[in-house]
Amino acid sequence: MKDATDLLADLAAGRVSVRSCVDSSLERIAFLNDELQAFANVHVDEARARADELDAELAAGATPPPLFGLPIAVKSNLCVRGRESNCGSRMLAGYRAPYTATAVQRLLDAGAVLVGTTHMDEFAMGSSGENSSFATTRNPWDHQRAPGGSSSGSAVAVAAEMVPLALGSDTGGSVRQPASFCGVTGFKPTYGAISRYGLVAFGSSLDQVGSIARSARDVEAALQVLCGADEHDSTSLRDFRYEVDAGQPFEGLRIGLPAQFFTDSVDRDVRASVEAAIDVFCERGAKVEIIELPFTELAVPTYYVLATAEASSNLARYDGVECGRRANGDGSLAGMFAATREAGFGPEVKRRILLGTYVLSSGYYDAWYGRALAVRDRLRADFARAFESCDLLLGPTYPTPAFPLGQLEADPVAVYQADVLTVPASLAGLPAASVPCGLVAREGVELPVGLQLIGPARGDARVLAAARSFQSVTAHHHASPTATHEGAR
Repeated sequence: MKDATDLLADLAAGRVSVRSCVDSSLERIAFLNDELQAFANVHVDEARARADELDAELAAGATPPPLFGLPIAVKSNLCVRGRESNCGSRMLAGYRAPYTATAVQRLLDAGAVLVGTTHMDEFAMGSSGENSSFATTRNPWDHQRAPGGSSSGSAVAVAAEMVPLALGSDTGGSVRQPASFCGVTGFKPTYGAISRYGLVAFGSSLDQVGSIARSARDVEAALQVLCGADEHDSTSLRDFRYEVDAGQPFEGLRIGLPAQFFTDSVDRDVRASVEAAIDVFCERGAKVEIIELPFTELAVPTYYVLATAEASSNLARYDGVECGRRANGDGSLAGMFAATREAGFGPEVKRRILLGTYVLSSGYYDAWYGRALAVRDRLRADFARAFESCDLLLGPTYPTPAFPLGQLEADPVAVYQADVLTVPASLAGLPAASVPCGLVAREGVELPVGLQLIGPARGDARVLAAARSFQSVTAHHHASPTATHEGAR
């Protein structure tokens, strides 16, 4: 499958029909999904019917909208009217949303064709794709390795060429980390750039809808449709529209390399790939300097206090009365609440709810939650100082390539600690992208490495212009997990 930009050009010009494009996507899903488990639900009949409508409109002389005929997938925590939005949880198994999320609706209004919803870590809590109640999604580069999370299915769907564009959500790295593991481009925008209306809440001050595609230019095409104020979301930015920066920002670009992103905890081969990518910028005129972001050393504990506190509050609604499936328990109201949550939530969700409830409890609120808010402010100040002298910050997206499935299951703290490179931008509400920057060998298999680019608030176009320029002179984003392609073309 071509990338979204080239495919859109063919569709708008009538060189390929929407029906044939959608059929191609559905055929590939049918061929690969049993093994990879990217899709939770596939909307075969609806997608084909919509494709036929769009073909008829083009034949009648209609002007094709920006995303005319593009097959897309969305993460299962984004509501789609009449379709199951289960958030990877038994608690919401079979739940059909009564409305469509603003981000999804904007893509549909722009002519995209929804082919299905994707598996995810339950309620977006996880970094491996193993925490879904329904399926374990597998990395297309090596089926025995994690695809990353929590937007695991969306990243795999793009990497395995099932769709050219997918939506995910990013609270602490849930778009960027699976993009890194799967060798695709993932982008988290400035907080508030895209409406959260219809995105099932995990951490409301952190959650953002993100895009996953093969290239930065594909992400830009989506953002021009997705960004903008929404009356249904009071946190959406009222004066923000995405405008593509058409320049080639190498010459004179000021790049900061945070010392805290290049510690010994970063795998040697990952670091070498990232340093080679930085050399690409330097060879073309960018200026690089080592900078300090001292409070990033506290980013992980800060994140896991704030995010779990917000999760505890947001998930309290799933009590078997207002929201969620009900279990009867011992017949009392308290017993019904307890039985509902015991049956409906998985281990990782329970763990985070307990953590969040603890840090919000009487006697601990100031010591934990209040201090975490103060550290978050200091972290934001660190970034603000860095952007006084730098245009962008660069570093690895994740300390390692994709790890084997099950490797970290018994050590959740190790999983949390590995988020050290993605949670700082989330806490500060900054735009950040992960783009492929190389391959490393592990046990006879080549695995992708992600380069993370972070920009100042509202600097979304700057981040993606740099990513697009990097991809214009490198071919890392064209690499494919060929083992899954045998016989599929």
